[in-house]
Parts: sequence; C-alpha cells; structure tokens
Amino acid sequence: MVTLCQGGCVEVDSYTEAVAGNSFQILCISCKKRSETEAEAFTEWFFKQKGEEEYVKILRYDPDERLNVMDPRFEGLVHWNGTKNIRDLQDLSIFILNVTFDHMGEYVCTVNRTLFFAAEFTHNIMVNKTIHVTVVEKQNREMASIVSEIMMYVLIVVLTIWLVAEMVYCYKKIAAATEAAAQENASEYLAITSESKENCTGVQVAE
Repeated sequence: MVTLCQGGCVEVDSYTEAVAGNSFQILCISCKKRSETEAEAFTEWFFKQKGEEEYVKILRYDPDERLNVMDPRFEGLVHWNGTKNIRDLQDLSIFILNVTFDHMGEYVCTVNRTLFFAAEFTHNIMVNKTIHVTVVEKQNREMASIVSEIMMYVLIVVLTIWLVAEMVYCYKKIAAATEAAAQENASEYLAITSESKENCTGVQVAE
C-alpha cells in the first residue's frame, strides 16, 4: 500500500545581503495554519528604495494572471520562484536576476489568502512580511564561515601533531623491542657458545 505524502511548509527568513551584478533570491513564505483547509491566494510586492519615504508596488502574482511586473526598475529582472500550478500560494519568493544598487531598500511581501469552509463560508487573511535588502560590491563572509575555517585548520594541526607523536611512540616501541630481542639472541648465542666450549674441553680431557 502506498499513501499520498504531502510536503510540509516551513517559514524561513530571507537573506538580506545581495551582491551587485549577481542574482538574488528574496524569500517570502506564508504557511497556512491548517493544511487541510482549501484556500487560494495572491501576492503583491512593494518596494521602498533607500533614501525614499514611500512604497511603490512593483509586482503582482496570482494563479490566473501569473507574474505582472509594474515597476520599470524591475522589468525583465524579476523571476517568479514561488509556488507554481497551485492556487494556494504559500511560497511567494522572487529572484532578481541582475542586482544593482537601485534595488537596495525595503521590500514588503503582502499575502492575500482566502480560506474556504463548509456552507460556502469564506474568510480572508492578509499577511505582510518586510525584508530589508542591502547591496554590496563584494560578498562579505559570514562569521560562522570564518570560525569554521579556523576550526578546520586548528583540527588539521592537532591531528598532524597527534599522528607524528603516535609515529614517534611506535618507532621507539619497535626499536626497544628490536633491541631487547637482539640482546636476548646475543645472550642465547653466548650461552650456546660457552656450552659448546665446555663440551669440547670435556672430550679432550677424556681422550
């Protein structure tokens, strides 16, 4: 028996630092509280450029008309990276294909969701998510990455020292065992030689 498995929805914060000239994904995820409830949703994105005071609607996406870009600063640069082929949009993320410094500022992702219940009862929910995006010329390394690299080199040094110490210890142990075996063989050889001389002496006296 094979049962139908549906993926869960997890709300994750978006990255906020974009690199000029590169692509950048702005995450906007809005999960339903009850997955079994039928719903449909559309989203509108607003943008307030750094230094400005008013938000401007830059795009709208709904299951019927799909992506509609309304701001010339984003024409040909925005790619839909959210939920597809489902009327209930929960992932409303977008890609900016070629980031410029004009794209630095505050983004507001609005989610307008309609829930459908029995007896033709509906309930509308509006959710707003704000993302602050900065644009830099060169990507800055995160502290976790720096610490991880330092720990990696420290671990390599410690393991190298431990390996050298183990090799020296094993060499000394083998050398000591070899020396003891050589001394034991020498003692046995001297004992055998002494015994042979005594036997030879006894034979000569008897003659």
